[in-house]
Amino acid sequence: ERIDNMVEFNIKSAGYSEQEPVIKDIQFAIPMGHLVGLIGANGAGKSTTIQAIMGTIPYCEGELYIPAYGYVPERPILYEHFTLWEHIQFLIKTVGQDEEMLTARAKELCKVFRLSQNYHDYPTHFSKGMQQKVMLILAFTPIYEFYIVDEPFMGLDPQAMRKLLTLLTEYKEKGAAILMSTHALDTAEKICDSFVLLHEGRLLKQGTLQELQDGRDVSLLQLFDEVIEEQTNEDAL
Repeated sequence: ERIDNMVEFNIKSAGYSEQEPVIKDIQFAIPMGHLVGLIGANGAGKSTTIQAIMGTIPYCEGELYIPAYGYVPERPILYEHFTLWEHIQFLIKTVGQDEEMLTARAKELCKVFRLSQNYHDYPTHFSKGMQQKVMLILAFTPIYEFYIVDEPFMGLDPQAMRKLLTLLTEYKEKGAAILMSTHALDTAEKICDSFVLLHEGRLLKQGTLQELQDGRDVSLLQLFDEVIEEQTNEDAL
Protein backbone atom coordinates (compact mmCIF):
# COMPACT_ATOMS: atom_id res chain seq x y z
CA GLU A 1 0.00 0.00 0.00
CA ARG A 2 1.44 3.36 -1.07
CA ILE A 3 1.87 5.88 1.78
CA ASP A 4 1.74 9.61 1.00
CA ASN A 5 4.59 11.84 2.19
CA MET A 6 7.10 9.04 1.64
CA VAL A 7 9.64 8.20 -0.99
CA GLU A 8 9.57 4.41 -1.15
CA PHE A 9 11.94 1.78 -2.52
CA ASN A 10 11.25 -1.91 -2.83
CA ILE A 11 14.08 -3.37 -4.91
CA LYS A 12 13.67 -7.13 -5.25
CA SER A 13 16.87 -7.49 -7.26
CA ALA A 14 19.05 -5.31 -9.49
CA GLY A 15 22.36 -5.47 -11.30
CA TYR A 16 23.94 -5.60 -14.72
CA SER A 17 22.04 -8.73 -15.74
CA GLU A 18 19.15 -10.79 -14.39
CA GLN A 19 21.50 -13.76 -13.98
CA GLU A 20 23.92 -11.86 -11.73
CA PRO A 21 22.08 -9.43 -9.45
CA VAL A 22 24.34 -7.18 -7.35
CA ILE A 23 21.68 -6.24 -4.78
CA LYS A 24 18.63 -8.11 -3.45
CA ASP A 25 15.67 -7.38 -1.18
CA ILE A 26 16.39 -3.74 -0.40
CA GLN A 27 13.27 -2.15 1.01
CA PHE A 28 13.06 1.17 2.84
CA ALA A 29 11.24 4.50 2.78
CA ILE A 30 12.18 8.12 3.41
CA PRO A 31 9.53 10.38 4.97
CA MET A 32 9.42 13.90 3.50
CA GLY A 33 11.60 16.21 5.57
CA HIS A 34 14.00 13.40 6.49
CA LEU A 35 17.62 12.71 5.63
CA VAL A 36 18.53 9.04 5.40
CA GLY A 37 22.16 7.89 5.38
CA LEU A 38 22.96 4.98 3.06
CA ILE A 39 26.04 3.35 4.56
CA GLY A 40 28.15 0.29 3.90
CA ALA A 41 31.71 -0.76 3.07
CA ASN A 42 33.10 -0.50 -0.47
CA GLY A 43 31.27 -3.00 -2.66
CA ALA A 44 28.27 -3.21 -0.29
CA GLY A 45 25.89 -2.13 -3.07
CA LYS A 46 25.36 1.57 -2.27
CA SER A 47 26.06 2.82 -5.82
CA THR A 48 24.03 -0.02 -7.36
CA THR A 49 21.10 0.88 -5.07
CA ILE A 50 21.31 4.51 -6.21
CA GLN A 51 21.48 3.44 -9.87
CA ALA A 52 18.46 1.17 -9.36
CA ILE A 53 16.51 4.05 -7.79
CA MET A 54 17.44 6.33 -10.70
CA GLY A 55 16.67 3.70 -13.32
CA THR A 56 20.19 3.82 -14.79
CA ILE A 57 21.07 0.16 -14.33
CA PRO A 58 20.35 -2.50 -17.01
CA TYR A 59 18.31 -4.79 -14.75
CA CYS A 60 16.01 -3.88 -11.86
CA GLU A 61 12.97 -5.70 -10.52
CA GLY A 62 10.86 -4.00 -7.88
CA GLU A 63 8.66 -1.02 -7.16
CA LEU A 64 9.84 2.53 -6.66
CA TYR A 65 7.68 5.50 -5.73
CA ILE A 66 9.82 8.55 -6.41
CA PRO A 67 9.10 12.11 -7.48
CA ALA A 68 11.39 14.20 -9.72
CA TYR A 69 14.75 14.55 -7.95
CA GLY A 70 18.07 16.37 -7.80
CA TYR A 71 21.23 14.28 -7.98
CA VAL A 72 24.82 14.82 -6.83
CA PRO A 73 26.96 12.10 -8.46
CA GLU A 74 29.95 10.54 -6.74
CA ARG A 75 32.20 11.74 -9.58
CA PRO A 76 31.54 15.08 -11.30
CA ILE A 77 29.86 14.89 -14.72
CA LEU A 78 30.84 17.98 -16.73
CA TYR A 79 30.75 19.20 -20.33
CA GLU A 80 34.19 20.01 -21.67
CA HIS A 81 33.13 23.01 -23.80
CA PHE A 82 30.76 24.62 -21.30
CA THR A 83 31.75 27.36 -18.86
CA LEU A 84 30.29 27.26 -15.35
CA TRP A 85 27.53 29.69 -16.33
CA GLU A 86 26.75 27.69 -19.49
CA HIS A 87 26.31 24.58 -17.32
CA ILE A 88 23.89 26.55 -15.14
CA GLN A 89 21.97 27.98 -18.13
CA PHE A 90 21.68 24.54 -19.72
CA LEU A 91 20.23 23.18 -16.46
CA ILE A 92 17.79 26.09 -16.15
CA LYS A 93 16.52 25.59 -19.72
CA THR A 94 15.89 21.86 -19.22
CA VAL A 95 14.32 21.77 -15.74
CA GLY A 96 10.98 23.40 -16.56
CA GLN A 97 10.82 25.53 -13.41
CA ASP A 98 10.60 29.33 -13.20
CA GLU A 99 13.77 30.57 -14.95
CA GLU A 100 14.06 33.80 -12.98
CA MET A 101 13.79 31.96 -9.67
CA LEU A 102 16.37 29.35 -10.80
CA THR A 103 18.82 32.03 -11.98
CA ALA A 104 18.59 33.82 -8.63
CA ARG A 105 19.06 30.54 -6.75
CA ALA A 106 22.05 29.52 -8.89
CA LYS A 107 23.72 32.90 -8.27
CA GLU A 108 23.05 32.57 -4.54
CA LEU A 109 24.57 29.07 -4.47
CA CYS A 110 27.61 30.24 -6.47
CA LYS A 111 28.09 32.90 -3.81
CA VAL A 112 27.69 30.33 -1.00
CA PHE A 113 30.33 28.05 -2.56
CA ARG A 114 32.57 30.97 -3.60
CA LEU A 115 32.41 30.38 -7.34
CA SER A 116 30.89 33.75 -8.36
CA GLN A 117 34.24 34.79 -9.82
CA ASN A 118 34.35 31.68 -12.04
CA TYR A 119 31.23 32.05 -14.20
CA HIS A 120 33.25 32.22 -17.44
CA ASP A 121 35.78 29.52 -16.53
CA TYR A 122 35.61 25.89 -17.62
CA PRO A 123 34.79 23.49 -14.75
CA THR A 124 36.74 20.65 -16.46
CA HIS A 125 39.85 22.69 -15.52
CA PHE A 126 38.74 23.20 -11.89
CA SER A 127 40.25 21.39 -8.90
CA LYS A 128 38.38 18.32 -7.64
CA GLY A 129 36.83 20.24 -4.76
CA MET A 130 35.63 23.05 -7.05
CA GLN A 131 34.13 20.49 -9.46
CA GLN A 132 32.26 18.94 -6.54
CA LYS A 133 30.88 22.39 -5.69
CA VAL A 134 29.63 22.75 -9.29
CA MET A 135 27.73 19.46 -8.90
CA LEU A 136 26.16 20.72 -5.67
CA ILE A 137 25.11 24.02 -7.30
CA LEU A 138 23.53 22.18 -10.25
CA ALA A 139 21.70 19.68 -8.02
CA PHE A 140 20.35 22.21 -5.52
CA THR A 141 19.38 25.05 -7.87
CA PRO A 142 16.01 23.46 -8.82
CA ILE A 143 13.47 22.81 -6.08
CA TYR A 144 12.65 19.12 -5.80
CA GLU A 145 10.84 16.93 -3.28
CA PHE A 146 13.68 14.41 -3.33
CA TYR A 147 17.48 14.62 -3.55
CA ILE A 148 20.05 11.85 -3.99
CA VAL A 149 23.55 12.76 -2.87
CA ASP A 150 26.32 10.24 -3.46
CA GLU A 151 29.48 10.77 -1.35
CA PRO A 152 28.96 14.56 -1.37
CA PHE A 153 31.82 15.41 1.01
CA MET A 154 34.61 13.98 -1.15
CA GLY A 155 37.13 16.67 -2.03
CA LEU A 156 35.36 19.45 -0.12
CA ASP A 157 37.35 21.69 2.21
CA PRO A 158 35.98 22.11 5.78
CA GLN A 159 34.29 25.42 4.97
CA ALA A 160 32.47 24.03 1.89
CA MET A 161 31.53 20.97 3.92
CA ARG A 162 29.93 23.17 6.58
CA LYS A 163 28.01 25.06 3.88
CA LEU A 164 26.75 21.79 2.40
CA LEU A 165 25.56 20.62 5.83
CA THR A 166 23.65 23.90 6.25
CA LEU A 167 22.12 23.42 2.80
CA LEU A 168 21.02 19.84 3.53
CA THR A 169 19.39 20.97 6.78
CA GLU A 170 17.66 23.85 5.01
CA TYR A 171 16.19 21.58 2.28
CA LYS A 172 15.10 19.05 4.87
CA GLU A 173 13.30 21.76 6.83
CA LYS A 174 11.52 22.76 3.61
CA GLY A 175 10.16 19.21 3.47
CA ALA A 176 12.48 17.46 0.99
CA ALA A 177 13.37 13.79 1.38
CA ILE A 178 17.13 13.23 1.04
CA LEU A 179 19.08 10.03 0.49
CA MET A 180 22.79 10.41 1.18
CA SER A 181 25.36 7.73 0.52
CA THR A 182 28.49 8.40 2.57
CA HIS A 183 31.61 6.97 4.19
CA ALA A 184 31.85 10.00 6.51
CA LEU A 185 30.09 8.27 9.40
CA ASP A 186 31.04 10.84 12.05
CA THR A 187 29.34 13.56 9.96
CA ALA A 188 26.39 11.31 9.01
CA GLU A 189 25.79 10.57 12.69
CA LYS A 190 25.21 14.27 13.36
CA ILE A 191 22.85 15.07 10.49
CA CYS A 192 20.98 11.94 9.36
CA ASP A 193 17.56 11.12 10.81
CA SER A 194 18.06 7.41 10.19
CA PHE A 195 20.35 4.93 8.46
CA VAL A 196 20.18 2.08 5.99
CA LEU A 197 23.15 -0.28 6.33
CA LEU A 198 24.03 -2.44 3.33
CA HIS A 199 26.39 -5.40 3.31
CA GLU A 200 27.23 -7.54 0.28
CA GLY A 201 24.18 -6.38 -1.66
CA ARG A 202 21.68 -6.93 1.16
CA LEU A 203 19.97 -4.62 3.63
CA LEU A 204 21.52 -5.59 6.95
CA LYS A 205 19.98 -3.06 9.35
CA GLN A 206 17.94 0.12 9.28
CA GLY A 207 16.73 2.58 11.88
CA THR A 208 17.55 5.75 13.78
CA LEU A 209 20.86 6.00 15.65
CA GLN A 210 19.00 5.34 18.93
CA GLU A 211 17.31 2.24 17.49
CA LEU A 212 20.64 0.94 16.22
CA GLN A 213 22.38 1.74 19.52
CA ASP A 214 19.75 -0.25 21.41
CA GLY A 215 20.40 1.48 24.74
CA ARG A 216 24.21 1.58 24.42
CA ASP A 217 26.24 4.75 24.08
CA VAL A 218 28.27 3.83 20.99
CA SER A 219 29.11 5.83 17.87
CA LEU A 220 27.77 5.05 14.41
CA LEU A 221 31.28 3.96 13.36
CA GLN A 222 31.50 1.47 16.27
CA LEU A 223 28.02 0.14 15.47
CA PHE A 224 28.96 -0.21 11.82
CA ASP A 225 32.14 -2.15 12.68
CA GLU A 226 30.27 -4.43 15.11
CA VAL A 227 27.42 -5.22 12.70
CA ILE A 228 29.79 -5.94 9.80
CA GLU A 229 32.07 -8.10 11.97
CA GLU A 230 29.11 -10.03 13.36
CA GLN A 231 27.77 -10.64 9.84
CA THR A 232 31.21 -11.65 8.53
CA ASN A 233 31.54 -14.20 11.35
CA GLU A 234 28.06 -15.55 10.63
CA ASP A 235 28.88 -15.83 6.91
CA ALA A 236 32.02 -17.77 7.79
CA LEU A 237 30.05 -20.44 9.70
